[in-house]
Amino acid sequence: MERVARGQRITKDSGGSLMLKFLLWLILLVLCWPLALLALILYPFVWLLSLPFRLLGITVKAVFDLLKALITLPARVLSGRTS
Repeated sequence: MERVARGQRITKDSGGSLMLKFLLWLILLVLCWPLALLALILYPFVWLLSLPFRLLGITVKAVFDLLKALITLPARVLSGRTS
């Protein structure tokens, strides 16, 4: 499933990428099982710690988009184009 939002192409994670990650984890499990299990246990905590930074990034991007819209508003109004 694909959708386009503000000129950016957004796609879901494909099954091949998920399979590759799983195979890499299996190789790590065979080579160094304590590290693989530690990574498996710590991954949810790292994901939770990264959430505030993702929200901050979304907020900063929204503020810059708003400033860009406000700065370019007079030029868009005077040009008469609707898009």
